[in-house]
Amino acid sequence: MKLTMLGTGNSAMMPVYGCSCEACRLASVDLRLKREKTSAYIEHNGHTLLLDANAPDLLTRFPAGTINAILVTHYHMDHVHSLFDLRWGVGEPIPVISPDDPSGCDDLYKHSGLLDFSQRATPFQAFTWKGITVTPLPLTHSKLCVGYAFEWDGQCLAYLTDTNGLPAKTKAWLLARHVRWIITDCNYPPIECEETRLVQNHNDIHQVVQIVEECQPDHLGLVHVSHDTINWLNHHQHTLPHTIQLLNDGQEITL
Repeated sequence: MKLTMLGTGNSAMMPVYGCSCEACRLASVDLRLKREKTSAYIEHNGHTLLLDANAPDLLTRFPAGTINAILVTHYHMDHVHSLFDLRWGVGEPIPVISPDDPSGCDDLYKHSGLLDFSQRATPFQAFTWKGITVTPLPLTHSKLCVGYAFEWDGQCLAYLTDTNGLPAKTKAWLLARHVRWIITDCNYPPIECEETRLVQNHNDIHQVVQIVEECQPDHLGLVHVSHDTINWLNHHQHTLPHTIQLLNDGQEITL
Protein backbone atom coordinates (compact mmCIF):
# COMPACT_ATOMS: atom_id res chain seq x y z
CA MET A 1 0.00 0.00 0.00
CA LYS A 2 1.46 3.34 -1.06
CA LEU A 3 0.11 6.84 -0.40
CA THR A 4 1.27 9.72 -2.60
CA MET A 5 0.61 13.37 -1.78
CA LEU A 6 -0.90 15.21 -4.75
CA GLY A 7 -0.77 18.48 -2.83
CA THR A 8 0.23 19.68 0.64
CA GLY A 9 -0.80 23.34 0.67
CA ASN A 10 -3.89 25.15 1.85
CA SER A 11 -6.44 26.71 -0.51
CA ALA A 12 -4.09 29.63 -1.28
CA MET A 13 -1.38 27.17 -2.41
CA MET A 14 2.25 28.26 -2.79
CA PRO A 15 3.50 30.59 -4.03
CA VAL A 16 0.54 32.69 -2.93
CA TYR A 17 -0.68 35.02 -5.65
CA GLY A 18 1.01 38.42 -5.28
CA CYS A 19 2.97 37.48 -2.15
CA SER A 20 6.66 38.30 -1.76
CA CYS A 21 7.32 36.60 1.59
CA GLU A 22 10.40 34.38 1.91
CA ALA A 23 8.51 31.11 1.43
CA CYS A 24 6.65 32.33 -1.66
CA ARG A 25 9.80 33.81 -3.23
CA LEU A 26 11.58 30.48 -2.82
CA ALA A 27 8.61 28.54 -4.21
CA SER A 28 8.45 30.80 -7.26
CA VAL A 29 12.00 29.86 -8.31
CA ASP A 30 12.18 26.26 -7.06
CA LEU A 31 9.33 24.07 -8.32
CA ARG A 32 10.11 21.49 -5.62
CA LEU A 33 8.77 23.99 -3.06
CA LYS A 34 5.51 24.64 -4.91
CA ARG A 35 2.38 23.41 -3.12
CA GLU A 36 -1.01 22.57 -4.60
CA LYS A 37 -4.15 22.14 -2.50
CA THR A 38 -3.96 19.18 -0.13
CA SER A 39 -5.08 15.83 -1.49
CA ALA A 40 -3.58 12.39 -2.03
CA TYR A 41 -4.11 8.97 -3.54
CA ILE A 42 -3.49 5.38 -2.52
CA GLU A 43 -2.21 2.65 -4.82
CA HIS A 44 -2.72 -0.95 -3.79
CA ASN A 45 -2.54 -4.13 -5.87
CA GLY A 46 -3.02 -2.21 -9.10
CA HIS A 47 -5.97 -0.13 -7.86
CA THR A 48 -6.23 3.61 -7.18
CA LEU A 49 -8.18 5.37 -4.42
CA LEU A 50 -8.32 9.18 -4.43
CA LEU A 51 -8.44 11.14 -1.18
CA ASP A 52 -10.35 14.27 -2.18
CA ALA A 53 -10.37 15.56 -5.74
CA ASN A 54 -8.76 18.94 -6.35
CA ALA A 55 -5.53 18.31 -8.27
CA PRO A 56 -5.28 20.73 -11.22
CA ASP A 57 -4.12 17.89 -13.51
CA LEU A 58 -6.48 15.24 -12.15
CA LEU A 59 -8.07 14.33 -15.49
CA THR A 60 -4.72 13.87 -17.25
CA ARG A 61 -2.87 12.30 -14.33
CA PHE A 62 -5.55 9.63 -13.94
CA PRO A 63 -6.76 8.48 -17.39
CA ALA A 64 -10.27 7.09 -17.80
CA GLY A 65 -10.70 3.78 -16.01
CA THR A 66 -7.81 4.23 -13.56
CA ILE A 67 -9.76 5.77 -10.64
CA ASN A 68 -11.41 2.94 -8.72
CA ALA A 69 -13.02 5.04 -5.97
CA ILE A 70 -12.86 8.45 -4.30
CA LEU A 71 -12.95 9.23 -0.58
CA VAL A 72 -14.15 12.75 0.14
CA THR A 73 -13.24 14.29 3.51
CA HIS A 74 -15.75 17.14 3.21
CA TYR A 75 -17.56 19.23 0.64
CA HIS A 76 -15.69 22.52 0.77
CA MET A 77 -14.99 23.59 -2.80
CA ASP A 78 -11.19 23.50 -2.46
CA HIS A 79 -11.36 19.75 -1.78
CA VAL A 80 -13.84 18.67 -4.46
CA HIS A 81 -13.66 21.13 -7.37
CA SER A 82 -12.18 18.55 -9.78
CA LEU A 83 -15.34 16.46 -9.35
CA PHE A 84 -17.19 19.11 -11.34
CA ASP A 85 -15.10 18.20 -14.40
CA LEU A 86 -14.77 14.49 -13.70
CA ARG A 87 -18.55 13.97 -13.53
CA TRP A 88 -18.98 14.68 -17.25
CA GLY A 89 -16.72 11.77 -18.24
CA VAL A 90 -17.81 8.60 -20.01
CA GLY A 91 -17.43 5.08 -18.64
CA GLU A 92 -18.22 2.98 -15.60
CA PRO A 93 -19.54 4.88 -12.55
CA ILE A 94 -16.93 5.93 -9.98
CA PRO A 95 -17.97 5.39 -6.34
CA VAL A 96 -17.61 8.53 -4.22
CA ILE A 97 -17.69 7.78 -0.48
CA SER A 98 -18.27 10.88 1.61
CA PRO A 99 -19.68 12.22 4.90
CA ASP A 100 -23.47 12.32 5.20
CA ASP A 101 -23.67 15.99 4.26
CA PRO A 102 -27.11 16.63 2.72
CA SER A 103 -25.90 19.84 1.07
CA GLY A 104 -22.87 18.38 -0.68
CA CYS A 105 -21.30 21.07 -2.86
CA ASP A 106 -23.33 23.16 -5.30
CA ASP A 107 -25.12 20.80 -7.76
CA LEU A 108 -22.87 17.73 -7.54
CA TYR A 109 -25.66 15.54 -6.16
CA LYS A 110 -28.22 16.85 -8.66
CA HIS A 111 -26.01 16.42 -11.72
CA SER A 112 -23.71 13.60 -10.68
CA GLY A 113 -22.99 12.18 -14.12
CA LEU A 114 -20.22 9.58 -13.88
CA LEU A 115 -20.05 9.87 -10.09
CA ASP A 116 -21.96 7.60 -7.69
CA PHE A 117 -22.62 9.44 -4.41
CA SER A 118 -24.75 6.68 -2.87
CA GLN A 119 -22.21 5.53 -0.25
CA ARG A 120 -21.71 7.40 3.02
CA ALA A 121 -18.73 7.44 5.38
CA THR A 122 -20.16 6.89 8.86
CA PRO A 123 -17.82 7.68 11.76
CA PHE A 124 -16.13 4.57 13.19
CA GLN A 125 -18.02 2.21 10.86
CA ALA A 126 -15.19 0.45 9.04
CA PHE A 127 -15.42 -0.90 5.51
CA THR A 128 -12.99 -2.75 3.27
CA TRP A 129 -11.39 -1.51 0.05
CA LYS A 130 -9.21 -4.02 -1.85
CA GLY A 131 -8.20 -5.75 1.39
CA ILE A 132 -7.51 -2.52 3.31
CA THR A 133 -9.71 -1.72 6.31
CA VAL A 134 -10.88 1.90 6.09
CA THR A 135 -12.36 3.66 9.12
CA PRO A 136 -13.88 7.16 8.87
CA LEU A 137 -12.84 9.32 11.83
CA PRO A 138 -14.75 12.51 12.77
CA LEU A 139 -12.82 15.78 12.65
CA THR A 140 -13.52 19.30 13.91
CA HIS A 141 -14.18 21.70 11.06
CA SER A 142 -16.69 24.32 9.86
CA LYS A 143 -18.37 21.74 7.60
CA LEU A 144 -19.11 18.08 8.31
CA CYS A 145 -15.70 16.47 7.86
CA VAL A 146 -14.06 13.08 8.36
CA GLY A 147 -10.56 11.73 8.11
CA TYR A 148 -9.78 8.17 7.06
CA ALA A 149 -7.64 5.56 8.79
CA PHE A 150 -6.20 2.75 6.67
CA GLU A 151 -5.21 -0.53 8.30
CA TRP A 152 -3.30 -3.11 6.32
CA ASP A 153 -0.88 -5.88 7.21
CA GLY A 154 -0.93 -4.92 10.90
CA GLN A 155 -0.09 -1.27 10.17
CA CYS A 156 -2.17 1.91 10.36
CA LEU A 157 -2.02 5.26 8.57
CA ALA A 158 -4.46 8.07 9.40
CA TYR A 159 -5.22 10.89 6.96
CA LEU A 160 -6.79 13.74 8.97
CA THR A 161 -7.41 16.99 7.12
CA ASP A 162 -9.09 19.54 7.74
CA THR A 163 -9.41 19.86 11.52
CA ASN A 164 -8.99 22.07 14.58
CA GLY A 165 -7.63 19.61 17.12
CA LEU A 166 -9.17 16.15 17.26
CA PRO A 167 -12.42 15.03 18.90
CA ALA A 168 -11.93 12.91 22.03
CA LYS A 169 -13.32 9.75 20.40
CA THR A 170 -10.97 10.11 17.43
CA LYS A 171 -7.98 10.51 19.75
CA ALA A 172 -9.04 7.46 21.75
CA TRP A 173 -9.42 5.39 18.55
CA LEU A 174 -5.92 6.33 17.42
CA LEU A 175 -4.31 5.79 20.82
CA ALA A 176 -5.75 2.27 20.97
CA ARG A 177 -3.67 1.34 17.91
CA HIS A 178 -0.05 1.40 16.84
CA VAL A 179 -0.31 4.16 14.22
CA ARG A 180 2.65 4.39 11.87
CA TRP A 181 1.63 7.71 10.35
CA ILE A 182 -0.78 10.53 11.12
CA ILE A 183 -1.04 13.00 8.25
CA THR A 184 -2.76 16.15 9.43
CA ASP A 185 -3.59 19.79 8.88
CA CYS A 186 -1.16 22.49 10.07
CA ASN A 187 -2.50 25.69 8.58
CA TYR A 188 -1.11 28.03 11.22
CA PRO A 189 2.19 28.72 12.97
CA PRO A 190 1.89 28.81 16.78
CA ILE A 191 -1.13 30.79 17.99
CA GLU A 192 -0.36 31.76 21.58
CA CYS A 193 -3.87 32.86 22.54
CA GLU A 194 -5.81 29.66 23.25
CA GLU A 195 -9.17 31.39 22.77
CA THR A 196 -8.10 32.52 19.29
CA ARG A 197 -6.66 29.11 18.44
CA LEU A 198 -9.84 27.25 19.32
CA VAL A 199 -12.10 29.35 17.06
CA GLN A 200 -10.03 28.63 13.94
CA ASN A 201 -10.99 25.88 11.46
CA HIS A 202 -7.51 24.37 11.25
CA ASN A 203 -4.62 23.22 13.42
CA ASP A 204 -1.72 25.36 14.49
CA ILE A 205 1.70 24.06 15.54
CA HIS A 206 0.67 23.75 19.20
CA GLN A 207 -2.25 21.47 18.28
CA VAL A 208 -0.05 19.27 16.09
CA VAL A 209 2.42 18.79 18.94
CA GLN A 210 -0.51 17.92 21.21
CA ILE A 211 -1.72 15.28 18.72
CA VAL A 212 1.73 13.66 18.84
CA GLU A 213 1.71 13.65 22.63
CA GLU A 214 -1.83 12.28 22.94
CA CYS A 215 -1.94 9.78 20.05
CA GLN A 216 1.70 8.60 19.99
CA PRO A 217 2.16 7.93 16.24
CA ASP A 218 5.55 6.83 14.94
CA HIS A 219 5.48 9.73 12.48
CA LEU A 220 3.31 12.80 11.92
CA GLY A 221 3.30 14.53 8.52
CA LEU A 222 2.22 18.15 8.12
CA VAL A 223 -0.08 19.05 5.22
CA HIS A 224 -2.60 21.80 4.43
CA VAL A 225 0.21 24.20 5.30
CA SER A 226 0.15 27.93 4.62
CA HIS A 227 3.03 30.17 3.62
CA ASP A 228 2.93 31.52 7.20
CA THR A 229 3.49 28.00 8.55
CA ILE A 230 6.35 27.43 6.09
CA ASN A 231 8.03 30.71 7.07
CA TRP A 232 7.83 29.66 10.72
CA LEU A 233 9.11 26.14 10.03
CA ASN A 234 12.05 27.48 8.02
CA HIS A 235 13.40 29.00 11.24
CA HIS A 236 11.96 26.80 14.00
CA GLN A 237 11.47 23.25 12.71
CA HIS A 238 14.43 22.10 14.82
CA THR A 239 12.39 22.92 17.93
CA LEU A 240 9.69 20.36 17.13
CA PRO A 241 9.66 16.70 18.21
CA HIS A 242 11.60 14.53 15.75
CA THR A 243 8.34 12.66 15.08
CA ILE A 244 6.98 15.65 13.12
CA GLN A 245 7.99 16.34 9.53
CA LEU A 246 6.79 18.59 6.75
CA LEU A 247 5.44 16.66 3.76
CA ASN A 248 5.88 17.87 0.17
CA ASP A 249 3.90 17.51 -3.04
CA GLY A 250 4.71 14.16 -4.64
CA GLN A 251 5.99 12.62 -1.41
CA GLU A 252 5.31 8.89 -1.04
CA ILE A 253 4.62 6.87 2.11
CA THR A 254 4.63 3.10 1.86
CA LEU A 255 3.22 0.61 4.35
